[in-house]
Amino acid sequence: MAGNSDPLTPRAKLAVTAGKAVAAASRAAGRGSGSVIGGRVALKLDPDLLARLAQNLDVTLVSATNGKTTTTRLIAEALRAAGPVVSNALGANMPAGITSALAGSSDARFGVIEVDEKYLAGVARDTDPKCIALLNLSRDQLDRAAETRMLAENWREGLAGSKAVIVANADDPLVVWAASSSPNVIWVAAGQMWKDDAWSCPSCGGVMQRPGDDWFCGECGFRRPTPSWALSGDHVLDPHGSAWPIHLQLPGRANKANAASSAAVAAVFGVPPQVALERMYQVQAVAGRYDVVQFQQRDLRLLLAKNPAGWLETFSLIDPPPTPVILSVNARGADGTDTSWLWDVDYTRLTGHPICVIGDRKLDLAVRLEVANQHFQVCEDLDQAVQMSPPGRIEVIANYTAFQDLRRRVGN
Repeated sequence: MAGNSDPLTPRAKLAVTAGKAVAAASRAAGRGSGSVIGGRVALKLDPDLLARLAQNLDVTLVSATNGKTTTTRLIAEALRAAGPVVSNALGANMPAGITSALAGSSDARFGVIEVDEKYLAGVARDTDPKCIALLNLSRDQLDRAAETRMLAENWREGLAGSKAVIVANADDPLVVWAASSSPNVIWVAAGQMWKDDAWSCPSCGGVMQRPGDDWFCGECGFRRPTPSWALSGDHVLDPHGSAWPIHLQLPGRANKANAASSAAVAAVFGVPPQVALERMYQVQAVAGRYDVVQFQQRDLRLLLAKNPAGWLETFSLIDPPPTPVILSVNARGADGTDTSWLWDVDYTRLTGHPICVIGDRKLDLAVRLEVANQHFQVCEDLDQAVQMSPPGRIEVIANYTAFQDLRRRVGN
């Protein structure tokens, strides 16, 4: 439980001060928030700093391939009903960025931390979390990330015997297998639209059977656990069978699923579902995602989609045809340099939408759309794409660094 004694040694205080100074210098030089470089410097000076900063906090970790940043925001908003919260709200989700975020607050009671999937086990070791939310696992950054089952195995080994309450998605077999090594799991029926990474059993390799919303392995008996929380339409069902309405300003089924998991986490800390869900209404956009911005006398809605599962969810929430769509894909370090995942996305869902294609890898995307029999135009940049789009609101879908480029261009 959070206490008030100062956990920081003189060395740790020096590390925090140095990290903040470096971060401020980085910001002044126009190189971003400085949180990552500041955290790196602080951890060099005191390798135990993350553990020291976390020891007076009730920590929740959030990890997944998709939805980490949004769910972290929703949980943080819900827990503010019970006390001050510190969070890495801007998505710097590796140890340096997390350290930097925690160093920025001295009076928080709760820490709500988004964690990159590959770092979850190590950050859990350092921060001794009270709760860990596991939402989904799917293919992402194919050149950098391990195959999804290996990631699930890292989670399973890293969380084995963890004292934390694990809030896990019962509809994702990889997540269920990873969480099953923990003694204290709360299962949430949050749904799974993208199933192409979960057709073989993570336990034995057998073929997964998927009748309706259920799943099980016909060979070893590994099966979907019975959830105690569930997303049901526009409501969250709690363990007592009560249905609580979800009121979000964020669009789409995926965000309702994020809200269901967030309500289950909030309940671990004694925040009732009604209070938690009401507070989540405050979240309008997350690091620019879902923002509607004015640009060249047009309304552009900015949507982030980084991998096949994310694109599938995003297609489900765009306005119907003939709403124009601009697609932007880069393949820089933060995106993963391998764009072969484009072939896993079902672009036939865009039939009827006028499409413009931009970004570093616009030609890769153009070939993919050609094969999917889509009508599109390749444009030089956002300005040209907006000019060539028919009237009305425009849906702009981009992967990670392409999204940052767009935000800079529209001044968001």
